[in-house]
Amino acid sequence: MFLGVDGGGTKTAFCLVDAAGTVRARAVGDSTYYFADNGTGGVEHVVRVLEKGVAALCARAGIAPADIDHTFLGLPGYGEAPGDVAALDAAPRAVLGNDRYACDNDMICGWAGSLGAADGINVISGTGSMVYGERRGRGVRVGGWGELFSDEGSAYWIATRALNAFSRMGDGRLPEGPLADLLRRRLGLTEDLEIIDVVLNRLKGRRSDIAALSVRVVEAAEAGDRQAAAILAEAGRELAELVDTARHRLGFAPGETVPVSYSGGVFRSAAVRGAFRAELGRRAAEYDLRTPLLPPVVGAALYAAKLAGTPLGPEALATLRAADEAETAAATEAGTGPDLAENQPHGEQS
Repeated sequence: MFLGVDGGGTKTAFCLVDAAGTVRARAVGDSTYYFADNGTGGVEHVVRVLEKGVAALCARAGIAPADIDHTFLGLPGYGEAPGDVAALDAAPRAVLGNDRYACDNDMICGWAGSLGAADGINVISGTGSMVYGERRGRGVRVGGWGELFSDEGSAYWIATRALNAFSRMGDGRLPEGPLADLLRRRLGLTEDLEIIDVVLNRLKGRRSDIAALSVRVVEAAEAGDRQAAAILAEAGRELAELVDTARHRLGFAPGETVPVSYSGGVFRSAAVRGAFRAELGRRAAEYDLRTPLLPPVVGAALYAAKLAGTPLGPEALATLRAADEAETAAATEAGTGPDLAENQPHGEQS
């Protein structure tokens, strides 16, 4: 059995998959973004999330951690603070009770899930954004330099541009559209300047809370707000630029078709998907844009199997895909699903 852990800025997903492609158990825990945003911070926070998640998963599957053949843990922020890597690498050992695991950035989960761990490029856009691709065993990361000055096309990026548009609407520098009233109601504003207090003092600039405002941008665009629509279109173009850069760095030949997929809640927006697809089409290279095969947490389990030297075959992948489609249909019927800041895609709604 193979355990996949997909950490994110909003939550951490756990999935246990067997060699036949059957999902034996799932669990969800708090975010493993271990910097300042979660209110506690530090690698100790990661350990606590892993302890709860693995315990819940094993209880549901009726197994012990020792029964897991291999584990892959995709952790947000992994590798971005070199001094923390050794501690992050060591963190799962006490939880799992063995060394049959590997840690890396959560970008690998999105790539492995969306493309079945095959050569190609995946773009992630949830709370943050980045691109990861592999070709002939070599991986490349593009973007994901953090919300303060990067993460182009992410839910946070979309939300901050919407807040800027709101300030311009409030001044009269831009004509007011539906976006302004949607943000007023969402944030409970009694006057427009109060947004400064709400964002900086009440929300304390928390990236997950700011990113969640991106949902209002989509609503505003659907209501005809030109500024909101422009923000979403620009997000799609920014994400396509990340993909094109990764293609160059991976050394794909000019005439070589590059498989591309996506993961993350921002791609639930048809406007973002459309702009992304159109921008890729304007590029000189050939891209094969594919609907994600599987969600990132299942991708993490696939990668665990690959690292163990026993990659899951086509029949197992087909079993996983069929189960995911059934789950997606059930979630759609129930009216549930991820928001734009989440990193778990389910087919075309991601």
